[in-house]
Amino acid sequence: MHFVYVGIGGFLGAISRFAIAKVLNKQESLPFGTMTVNLLGAFILGIITGAKANETLLLLLGTGFLGAFTTFSTLKLELIQFYLKNKKHFLLYIIITYGGGIGLAVLGYLIGSICWN
Repeated sequence: MHFVYVGIGGFLGAISRFAIAKVLNKQESLPFGTMTVNLLGAFILGIITGAKANETLLLLLGTGFLGAFTTFSTLKLELIQFYLKNKKHFLLYIIITYGGGIGLAVLGYLIGSICWN
């Protein structure tokens, strides 16, 4: 059953990421779609972790949905492209993604801990 939970979550996460990226990655500046899914994913995973979700929810949402929703490989490709073309966007993208991701994960954890424990 664990594979089914991860599979269902992964299917929904991949479709969600595709839809968000399709709408938000149209600008020539920063890839807002990729940033949105990665920052939102960090926040949601923080909430799930802080709430001490059960194994089924962790597999469905944490491993399945968020595993497919967030994208480490696209982030790295975009960082390389910015490094080669635009150092200012490169630094901005790193700061927003990593700093914001850690901050939102902590905020999510705190919210999950307070609201569900």
